[in-house]
Amino acid sequence: MKSWKDVVIQPETTILQAMKIIDASTMQFAAVVDDTMHLLGTVTDGDIRRGILKGLPLESAICEVMNTSPFSEQDGKNLVHYKKRMRERKLKQLPIISGDNVLQRILFSDELELAIQKKNTVVLMVGGLGTRLRPLTETVPKPMLIVGNKPIVETIIESFKNYGFTNFVLSVNYKKEMIMDYFQDGTHLGVTIEYIEETKRLGTAGALSLLSEKPTEPFFVMNGDLLTKINFEQLLNFHNETNSTATMCVREYEYQIPYGVIETEDHRLLSIVEKPVHKSFVNAGIYVLNPAVLDYVPNGEFYDMTELYKILINENDKVSAFPLREYWLDIGRLDDYEKANGEYKETFND
Repeated sequence: MKSWKDVVIQPETTILQAMKIIDASTMQFAAVVDDTMHLLGTVTDGDIRRGILKGLPLESAICEVMNTSPFSEQDGKNLVHYKKRMRERKLKQLPIISGDNVLQRILFSDELELAIQKKNTVVLMVGGLGTRLRPLTETVPKPMLIVGNKPIVETIIESFKNYGFTNFVLSVNYKKEMIMDYFQDGTHLGVTIEYIEETKRLGTAGALSLLSEKPTEPFFVMNGDLLTKINFEQLLNFHNETNSTATMCVREYEYQIPYGVIETEDHRLLSIVEKPVHKSFVNAGIYVLNPAVLDYVPNGEFYDMTELYKILINENDKVSAFPLREYWLDIGRLDDYEKANGEYKETFND
């Protein structure tokens, strides 16, 4: 099909004519509009077949079988939003209308998938030992632990894919064969996966020195034991709009001092605050980096992401913080793992 306009028909179009148009388009779908392009309904191959079973002749007008209350979306939203709505309703086509119900375009799932794909690389750190999750991790690497109905890292990959990011590099070490055998090249998930194989512990940033090719666009780095509903597209847009060299996702952390905290001046007691709650922003383990920062990463040496950020700050590079307001959970301990399984269905099955 060359254009969505190829499957736009009038209400008086006959069923036979509509069948020919639908078959020629290979999309099994047509939109019915009036002379001013107001959306009146939609018709699928299934609608036509049901009409035929009811005894309607092929010369009948298509308005006799069309769906007069089709699902549509308003124009002006991003493609990721439309993709999510289509996925929720299991649609292969989505009419996009203006505020006065004038058809603006039709989105098709296959074309939409290609349209939102982005070049940015996603590096996932999945080589950790997961010692705090023993005995679960004695036989299974932490990123492969099942949460919900799939490995943690598979949920991460699918979350990125939902926003059009399909190029992945997995940094593996502990029980790497289990990860590599499961994901292989990513084809079955509709993504591309390459691997960095750490022969020794390199920290959260040191493995970046092993990248076979230096990215040409800002790229993501994320720990492979996190579950989050962050909008990765918004994160990348923030990084670009602020002209940042590096962006760190941060989350608010509250902690309560279990004692009365006093304020003094010399020997005088000025105040007592009973068990105050303090709030701080902490590192959330999700980063966006410009390719140039790789020049600071030593080759093949242990190097943590926090050290990289300290250097960038000292060099007066533009380093930004992106506060998370979405769901976030670090699966570092057994109670975190139990919590993740308890919350997964409600949080991720949308």
